[in-house]
Amino acid sequence: MNPWLVGASFATSYASANLFIGVPGLAYQYGTAVLWYTLGCFGVSWLALLLFAKTFWCYGRDFGRVSTLPEWLGKRYNSKALQALVSLLILFNVYYIVGQNVGLATIFETVIGVTITILYIGLGGAYAQIVTDGIQGIFMAITSVFVALSFLWTIGGGWNVFGELTSQLASINPDLTSAVANSGPYNSVLAIMAVQFLLFSFVLMPHLLNKVLSIETEKELAPFTLSAGIVLFVISTLMVLGGLGARVLFPALQSADAAIPMYIIEAFPAVIATLMIVGIVSAILSSTDSLYLGITTSIGNDLYRVVAPFLSKKTLTPAQLDKRALNVAKGSLVIIGMLSLYFSLERPDSLSILIQFSFSAILSGILAPISLGYIWSRGNNYGAIAALITGASMYVLFTSMNLIANIYLAMFFSSLASFAVMFVVSILTAKQAVSEKELRKTV
Repeated sequence: MNPWLVGASFATSYASANLFIGVPGLAYQYGTAVLWYTLGCFGVSWLALLLFAKTFWCYGRDFGRVSTLPEWLGKRYNSKALQALVSLLILFNVYYIVGQNVGLATIFETVIGVTITILYIGLGGAYAQIVTDGIQGIFMAITSVFVALSFLWTIGGGWNVFGELTSQLASINPDLTSAVANSGPYNSVLAIMAVQFLLFSFVLMPHLLNKVLSIETEKELAPFTLSAGIVLFVISTLMVLGGLGARVLFPALQSADAAIPMYIIEAFPAVIATLMIVGIVSAILSSTDSLYLGITTSIGNDLYRVVAPFLSKKTLTPAQLDKRALNVAKGSLVIIGMLSLYFSLERPDSLSILIQFSFSAILSGILAPISLGYIWSRGNNYGAIAALITGASMYVLFTSMNLIANIYLAMFFSSLASFAVMFVVSILTAKQAVSEKELRKTV
């Protein structure tokens, strides 16, 4: 598969409804402070991709061409239990899918969107998903350029268009042009630093690392990362500016998430606006199918394949296990689709915050095992499992009990606790882990 296309597919899956609809909505609501999120997307996240992609891919090759993140972690720490636990943690992506559904509902009918996505994945699979994601990523980059160019006739000011935009935002509310917002998730320097930490970690999301594992040869990693960086830069920067433009044109929208659709309809002729909105819908669908595919593959490959030998009364042959795992994955697609549709019926206050809640819960659990799996040879399966449970549990506790209201800070402190626990538990169980390793070699 062409690595340039896979890179564009990575950028599209990264962006999702979060960057197409959600973050522009936050920009509409909180102003220029949200541009710190944009900086993290094309700067910090791409730096993380450059740092992690090659090592992750090489480990995957050495492990025997693994296909999912839970499988990668399971082989890195030689732990089926860790593999199964990570696959369960990935179920938090249901909320991520709900965010995509809400994004579609802002533009289109949610039920139709979910149905199309489920049928698409069921019939097309991983190859079709990567190809269409890549094509739509390129289309969305072009759409983002058009949104930025439209400022010349919607905002005005000629070469000083961004100065004019700043002036008009300040006339609505001076807080909209502040580097640090007075309210919301970008209301302190510490919160903004936590955002950068989150976005550095975001490339480790399972549905994104699956793109890295789809690369065939090490030589293809360079064009893959370059393509991902270019497309992500254009989408994350220019689309979010549309949210600021919408605040100038429509100062009192009932829903901030409607900023981009409203801006496009106002800025372009009906035919062009229709094509652009259909493109956004298609891109969100393609992002959603990455999530569906990641969840269902993990359920079949990383959960069922691990627990089935223990639950089955008779010994399963590899062929039987493969067939059953595939059927479980296909069946779970319908269940996950219906579950996400049910949760989508109640619209959240902010699409972007909902999406970021879901992936922050996952990252809080997997960041330490993945990162230390690269650089610390003494990390073992006991430490990785303890870190996974600690990080995810503390994040849910912080946010559900409102102990830390800012989701970015909650993820930051949960991850720190996860790292600390993995260090301590790995050191305390070092002798036991070595003994088990020697026993496996003997067997």
